[in-house]
Amino acid sequence: MDLINKYIEEQKATCVKYDANYVEADWEMFIGLGRGFDPKQNPINGLRHPIHDQTTGWYIWSGEDFDKSDDTFFEPVHLHHLIETYPDIIKFLGLEPGWRFLVADNASYVDVWEDLSLLDAVD
Repeated sequence: MDLINKYIEEQKATCVKYDANYVEADWEMFIGLGRGFDPKQNPINGLRHPIHDQTTGWYIWSGEDFDKSDDTFFEPVHLHHLIETYPDIIKFLGLEPGWRFLVADNASYVDVWEDLSLLDAVD
């Protein structure tokens, strides 16, 4: 099994675990990655808005929070580059739009939950 198929199987298993639908995040599409993303900084946060154009809907950042008025905080990055940066969170990226995750303390703490407010229109 090649690496991509391995990640897809992990994503599907994660969706089953949390009772979420699997929605593929195309490897050639973009995610929004927080400026200065550091996988060693706790926590790692991810949330998924609806898929739009060439984006998967995923926004991922490290640290507690970010300035929501800073429209330059997230930089577009092809999803496949996340494999090089932090492969441990790839398993969450099959969760459907409207889901979030938080990983902390070297993955000893993981929280995954549905947040339907993410499905509301974003300006």
